[in-house]
Amino acid sequence: MKPTLEDNLMDMLMFFTLFALMILASLGLSWLDHKYNVRLTDWLNGKTDNPFKPRRSISQVGHMEGLRERIEILEKIVTEPAYELNKKINALK
Repeated sequence: MKPTLEDNLMDMLMFFTLFALMILASLGLSWLDHKYNVRLTDWLNGKTDNPFKPRRSISQVGHMEGLRERIEILEKIVTEPAYELNKKINALK
């Protein structure tokens, strides 16, 4: 039995529909990776074991280190005896 024009059109429609769904799925995974900082694309490619462990960018790590240093400096200042003395002197003014 020879395939008809309708059969060929249905096959082409099915092919393009599946192709469009694959493209949309890929874009959706990329959007999720970008929005929520997860590694779904890496997980599907075998580059990571846990896709839901968020990765940290270099700027985030640097920012966190800077904040950590600032907190340490503030702790040193607040725990100094001279800080208490200055606070008492300023309260008397």
